[in-house]
Amino acid sequence: MSLGPGARSLRPLAAAAALLACACPRGETPSGPHVVVESGGRSHVVRVEVADDDAKRQRGLMHRQELPDDRGMIFVFEEEGDHPFWMKDTLIPLDMIFIDARGRVSGVVTRQPLTLEAVSGGPSLYVLEVPGGWAAKRGVKVGDRVRVEGLSRSGRP
Repeated sequence: MSLGPGARSLRPLAAAAALLACACPRGETPSGPHVVVESGGRSHVVRVEVADDDAKRQRGLMHRQELPDDRGMIFVFEEEGDHPFWMKDTLIPLDMIFIDARGRVSGVVTRQPLTLEAVSGGPSLYVLEVPGGWAAKRGVKVGDRVRVEGLSRSGRP
């Protein structure tokens, strides 16, 4: 769940456009929004739900009992900044991958369920939430490249 500030003016489309419209690995084309994390010489695809407004960002993955290994949620912000998250009413452990406007991982944070302390992993335009342990299993680290695909130019599906 994001505690980020309220509505802001829209960020120029240049940063978002740099992250959109790339081919999927092995010629596959997942339907719908997805994220490709390039780490350790491999591409890892995560199909995502999109949290692109204050209400969706505040709700996040609260009250979920499970999250499959190839699924996640992408939080889309209007501008790059420090976007703290907490785990109030979130019942499953999550990894949060903070992605800057250049499409690079700026931080990775692993959180346990129901944690109330707000944390940030660095400046981000997007934050990808995936099941706890996902990032470590794939060796995701600061500086890895990330592509957010299947979103419209406004950052929405």
